[in-house]
Amino acid sequence: MIYLPEGWLIDPEGKFKEKIQKKIEGQYSKDIVIKFGVDPTRPDIHLGHTVILRKLRKFQDLGCKVIFLIGDITALIGDPTGKSKVRPELEFAEIQKNMKTYLEQVDKILLKDSKVFDWTMNSDWFLSINDIVAPENKYKDETGLLPGNHVKAKALHWVETRRQKGKISNYTIITLLSILRKITFNRLIERDMFQDRIKNSEPVFMHEMMYPVIQGIDSDALANIYGSCDLEVGGSDQTFNMLVGRDVMAMNKKEPQAVMSFKILEGLDGKIKMSKSLDNYITINENPNEMFGKIMSIPDTSIINYFDLCTYETIDEIEKMKKSLSGGKINPKDFKIRLGKEIVAIYHGEKSAKEAEDNFIKVFQKKEIPDEMEEIRAEKGDQISDLLIKNNILKSKSEFSRLVGEKAVHNLDTKEVIENIHFKINNNLTLKIGKKKFLRIVI
Repeated sequence: MIYLPEGWLIDPEGKFKEKIQKKIEGQYSKDIVIKFGVDPTRPDIHLGHTVILRKLRKFQDLGCKVIFLIGDITALIGDPTGKSKVRPELEFAEIQKNMKTYLEQVDKILLKDSKVFDWTMNSDWFLSINDIVAPENKYKDETGLLPGNHVKAKALHWVETRRQKGKISNYTIITLLSILRKITFNRLIERDMFQDRIKNSEPVFMHEMMYPVIQGIDSDALANIYGSCDLEVGGSDQTFNMLVGRDVMAMNKKEPQAVMSFKILEGLDGKIKMSKSLDNYITINENPNEMFGKIMSIPDTSIINYFDLCTYETIDEIEKMKKSLSGGKINPKDFKIRLGKEIVAIYHGEKSAKEAEDNFIKVFQKKEIPDEMEEIRAEKGDQISDLLIKNNILKSKSEFSRLVGEKAVHNLDTKEVIENIHFKINNNLTLKIGKKKFLRIVI
């Protein structure tokens, strides 16, 4: 295992490193294929994803080909990594919608030139004709088709044509069984999250244990299609799954992929992995003011890690920041403002970054009301809690009750705190909800 500033590289034979060096020197003409798999269980890409995407862009600049693998089948299973409970089962319509947004967002970072980019779905090799035409299957969408070709084509013909050309092999139950003969139950069950469940008398389901094997087959399939799968990248919590990919490839007489695992970006709480399910995330599609405000809310202990994983600052510059912070030479807030500007600029441009900084200073330091804020329509007599839930401002009445109890809902027009959970709207009003949310309600 080789330590890198952003993570670790597992390349026992040194073949990946050798190929990269030859590519740089112009001595390697074949594609160096790098796999990045994502299960589209949620619609947006957040900063935690971009840690890997930005490294992939660097590989593209060296001439490597990045394969963005959409795990539409693995999303139906749900990766158990780091989960103390079984993931909820998703409907395929939701996966399909999320898949579309992922593909629309990656070009904010990755090049889409076919020489250095391609994308595919693992339903291409896990789906059979019977799966697609089966009348009773719960995963069918409105077209009557199962997952596999909804974005690339609305019919079976697309995948079948590729299979006939020999680019895609369909993996059957026989293939799966032949692989399982060489992977022990002990190896799969020894994972920490499974052991924790067993200790707590909670169930471990067989489809969860199969997840790393399915992910490993994906690497084997990509090697069939593209001629090799030289490297798989993922968070450090994915190392086990990616190493299974090496085993599956070796079983099938292919050169095993190298594995690069990246440091995990903590969420806004500064403690737990950034995750949409934990509501501690920043998506790359958030408006500049929201993005800037969230960055300003991170704990001081996360400042250096965010600079390291989310910006293009050099290692030397980050070391200087670290010394300044530890020596008390600079206010952490000043570093956060710099961090907010740099991250917003990456995804929205320099102008938006400066405007977001000005807005933050105006609203949170000078305690002024922002010029621009979300506006929603209401009928006279509407209950404010219902209106906020209906417009996806808050998730539930209990959340509104909690905020009211914390005196965190303010009527800025009357300078009063709203203390009645049944408050009804009779006039236009401007609200401040919590520390960062401003809202204008118009009758």
